[in-house]
Amino acid sequence: MKRRHFIGTAIAAAITSSVRAADGKPPHILLRNGWQSINIGDIAHQMGMLEMLEKHLPEAKISFWASNLENGAKELVQKRFPKTIILEGKDAISAAIKECDFMLHGSGSGFVAQKDVGRWQDETDKPYGVFGISFFKNNPEGIKILNGAKFVYFRDSVSLQTAKDQGLTTPIAEFGPDCAFGVVSLRNDAAADAYLAEKGLEHGKFLCCIPRYRWTPFWTVKKGRAFDPKKDARNQEMKEHDHAQLREGIIQVVTQTDMKVLICCEDMTQIPLGKEMIYDKLPEEVKKRCVWRDKYWLTDEALSVYNRSAGLFGNEMHSPIMCISSGVPAIVCRFQEQTTKGIMWRDIGLDEWLFDLDDPEKYKLIAPTILSLAKDPAAAKAKAAKARDFVFAKQAEEIATLKKSLPSF
Repeated sequence: MKRRHFIGTAIAAAITSSVRAADGKPPHILLRNGWQSINIGDIAHQMGMLEMLEKHLPEAKISFWASNLENGAKELVQKRFPKTIILEGKDAISAAIKECDFMLHGSGSGFVAQKDVGRWQDETDKPYGVFGISFFKNNPEGIKILNGAKFVYFRDSVSLQTAKDQGLTTPIAEFGPDCAFGVVSLRNDAAADAYLAEKGLEHGKFLCCIPRYRWTPFWTVKKGRAFDPKKDARNQEMKEHDHAQLREGIIQVVTQTDMKVLICCEDMTQIPLGKEMIYDKLPEEVKKRCVWRDKYWLTDEALSVYNRSAGLFGNEMHSPIMCISSGVPAIVCRFQEQTTKGIMWRDIGLDEWLFDLDDPEKYKLIAPTILSLAKDPAAAKAKAAKARDFVFAKQAEEIATLKKSLPSF
């Protein structure tokens, strides 16, 4: 792994050299990302991509075409990346399509902005590429658009094979981890320290736990979103099953080690869920060493808290991703309703920390594995660091490919 990390570092160093066109202008990239803001993981998509570009292509001009930057997401981008141009309105987007040299589609639960990349393809003859997406069956139009790309990186090996099975012929089509792994420096240490002090949580002496429904009940947090009775019925049917092993893991950690547990959220709908299905169902003696966070937070504060923890476990994906990018251990539990994104844990060497809630054999191993994080944090951190180095090397390769794809540079 040391050799792999060295190679990645060497590539990274090479691609941070000055990048300018023959006319002296820096490349102008149109970034399509920013899907929603009720989820710190979706916010991490753009924050990670912007940080990767800042690190490896610091001279590039970035115009950011987002779908949703509410709930403090816009302010977070402006604070951390003040040079980034946030496009607002149809006219600004149309102008950017004419002005930008390259279109980059960032990570998402699928080929999220497929129509917008298709528009770029139809209206310009300029290049484009895709970083870190999942991909699904029966999408011939998506394949047609991807086949015109300079490169396509899929965030899990299943998505890569799915696209190839549908006729993907893009010359560069490979595994490329979710761009949320790019979030390394984003922090709000002051808010995190104040919160931990208030709740009596000491650095390195607690684990984080995140619950999740099978289907995100957007109707509870998004105005105008219709109630979905089928998805709600499935959520209610599975919520005990999906959280019982998390509770058991918490009980084992609290009763067998000196660790505490913070029950927190990745999206807003998980706040009441964490209280109902985890905190309220714990034995009273265990509750005394657990904290239920009753407020939503932004990605920067969450990351600062995660970095002060001994690790994280739960039914979400992007908080674990952000943990690994900082060398913090993270266990992922997934289920059939999710995309294939969880498979990336296997792809980056963390199969022992990936659990399928629909697999009875894997299910019974969840609680013991959670306990192992608390009992041997040093070994867990070493495992996380190994995966992080692998991811960083892949990111460097992706950015090197992007640089080669920029016109006239």
